[in-house]
Amino acid sequence: MGRFYKYRWQYAMILPAVALLFLFNYVPMAGIQIAFRDFQIGSSIWNSAWVGFDNFAFFKEPQFWVVVTNTMYISVLKFIFGFPAPILLALMINEVLHSGFKRFVQSVSYLPHFFSWIVVAYILQSFLTLDGGLVNDVIQKTGNESIFFLGSTEWFRPMIVGSGLWKEVGWNTILYLAAITAIDPQLYEAAKVEGAGKMAQIRNITLPGIMPTITIVLILSIPSLITVGMDQIYPMMNSANMSVSDVLDTYVLRSGLQQGYFGMATAVGLISSVLALVLVLLTNAISRKINGEGLW
Repeated sequence: MGRFYKYRWQYAMILPAVALLFLFNYVPMAGIQIAFRDFQIGSSIWNSAWVGFDNFAFFKEPQFWVVVTNTMYISVLKFIFGFPAPILLALMINEVLHSGFKRFVQSVSYLPHFFSWIVVAYILQSFLTLDGGLVNDVIQKTGNESIFFLGSTEWFRPMIVGSGLWKEVGWNTILYLAAITAIDPQLYEAAKVEGAGKMAQIRNITLPGIMPTITIVLILSIPSLITVGMDQIYPMMNSANMSVSDVLDTYVLRSGLQQGYFGMATAVGLISSVLALVLVLLTNAISRKINGEGLW
């Protein structure tokens, strides 16, 4: 009680945040029961009939497994290219000696993060459309046949991965640059005295110094393997690329809001959340086992 009284003002300051967290993150979890009820618009959750695991019948649908395959395919590609990219960019920016040029590079790389995915989708359509798109104009002038990028099943995934990198890679370098600035400069001075070059300094000082940050970002990014981002994919979806663009997020949106299968949509979301939690716990355990770093 004495400890509580001593830090009473600190507790008072964090109380609003705790209240908001409880209201918007924990209270809505009561809606999980929709996954086990026959819920319809206009009726109450509490008065809806229990149906057990009937809403989980999507496991028997072939289309569901196509959606899961698309989700994993895109998420793995985004992870392979998206996770190391900001680390490499942060290392390169850190080596820029001219402070003005360094700030310019940082500003330019951060800027796309503030564009909404609708704007990014419009930019892609403007560049890649068959009628007047810059990319297809260049392809035609080189004597090749135009490519229907927006409706191609082969180009959809590269577009998603590439646009994701362009939009977020600069913003994601902020944590790594902050971690680099926290490294003791005397370590670099000692390395120079010992004759270590730039690559040796990066390998033996910079990377080990930011490894705790890399570990935390890795653990927090693992749940994205289940949810690849509806706000990015949905604006680029169409009937021509549906076979590769339909992912869990769009499947839930289509089933829940468009077709009215709220129980099934909630069940899919519940399974995704449980899998994401398991992945986070597993990754944290493996990380602590390997290098002793983790979220807890």
